[in-house]
Parts: sequence; C-alpha cells; structure tokens
Amino acid sequence: MHDLSTRTVLVTGASSGIGEATAHAFAREGASVALAARRAGRLEEIAADLAAYDVETLVVPTDVRDESQVATMIDRTVDAFGTLDVLVNNAGLGRGSDVESLSTDQYRQMMDTNVDGCFFATRAALPHLRDADGTLVFVGSFAGQYPRGFNPVYAASKWWLRGFAHSVAAQVGELGVGVTVVNPSEVRTEFGSEDGDPFEERFDAGEVTEPEEVADAILFAARQDGSTVQELDIYRRDKFSEI
Repeated sequence: MHDLSTRTVLVTGASSGIGEATAHAFAREGASVALAARRAGRLEEIAADLAAYDVETLVVPTDVRDESQVATMIDRTVDAFGTLDVLVNNAGLGRGSDVESLSTDQYRQMMDTNVDGCFFATRAALPHLRDADGTLVFVGSFAGQYPRGFNPVYAASKWWLRGFAHSVAAQVGELGVGVTVVNPSEVRTEFGSEDGDPFEERFDAGEVTEPEEVADAILFAARQDGSTVQELDIYRRDKFSEI
C-alpha cells in the first residue's frame, strides 16, 4: 500500500462537494494537496482549512475546459511539489434535460467539462504519473452505467469517461500507472444547482451518499501499490429498486 504522506495529489473540482471532501481526506493522511477549480476564493478558504493537518497545499484556479489553463495547472503542481503522484479527475457538470429541450449551450457546457476537461487533464498529467508510478482516479457516475432517459447527454458523457478511463488503463497499466473509476449515485453536493435545487438541499443527511463516502473510495484507490482497483460503485442500498 502506498504511504499517502509521501504523495502529491491534484484534485479538480475541489471547491465543494466530492472534491473538497477528497482534499480533506488526503490531507488527513499527510499528502500534499493541489486544489483546482474556477472559484479561487473558495479554494483559498479550503486551503486554509487544510492547514490544520500541517500539510503543504497549492491553490491553482483552473477552468478545466481551457486547455492552456489545464496545462498550467499541471505545471504549477509539479513545480511546487516536484512530482505528481495522484490526479483526481473530479470536475464535472450535469444538466437534467431530454434531448429536444437541451440547448446547444447546455450541451457544450457538459461536454466541454466532462469530456474535454477530463482529456486535457489526463493528457497533461500522464508523463508525471508514469514517472511516479502514480494513480489516476476518475469520478464517474451511476449514470455512466445505466440508461438515463431524463438526462441522456450527461449520461453519455459519463459513459465516455468510463470508456476513456479503461482504455487509458490498457495503455499505461504496464508502465506502472493505476487507473480507477469511482461511480457514485446521488451525492449530497452542489450538483444539480444549474437546473434547480442542488442535491444537498433535495436530500436529507443519510438519505443518499455523502461526499466523504466517495472521498474514502478515492483514497482507497490511491493507496494501491502494484495492483489496480478498476472500478468502485457507491450506491445507496435501495438504488436498484428504481431500475
């Protein structure tokens, strides 16, 4: 098992929800943590909170849809810590809509974030992860495994993510890089706020998955040394009654 206190971790979408919980989880283990998202002020607040763990942190304001910003994000992380051991591709966007009602702007927002952003970050990080025998974690979704009539484009973006992740694993596994996809169902976060009430307001505590549970799964994947947890599914226990 990897000693996470010696690892450098970069978390995208770190300004709230799963990303914020993941940053805290790694910091508790003593890892150096780079925080990336668009909201610089919020990242600074989280970095201040992580100081309680006496770890090194770096705030890297980044829009993962912008290729040049993503390249800078990776470069700044490696420059600051000398290595990149774990990349958590967590940044994502969901818009609930049927195909006919989804605007082109909404479509582009999702695809640019969930597909392009994931590709840009993975491409820029892979040389460093190879050097470090590192770990690449993708935050997928239940929607990336089962048909979703009410948000098919979001679901398709997560199906793409899973296919991309497993294919990257086939490319870099023999080079020492572990690749894991973590698939939660509903998580009590800001997710869904673009189209109404966020999940953290729609669901009561204990009703669906909490961000910390997903963070624990990501931590488990990052600890593996020499083997890979290919995929972890985190569903509330009554989830399959809906299918």
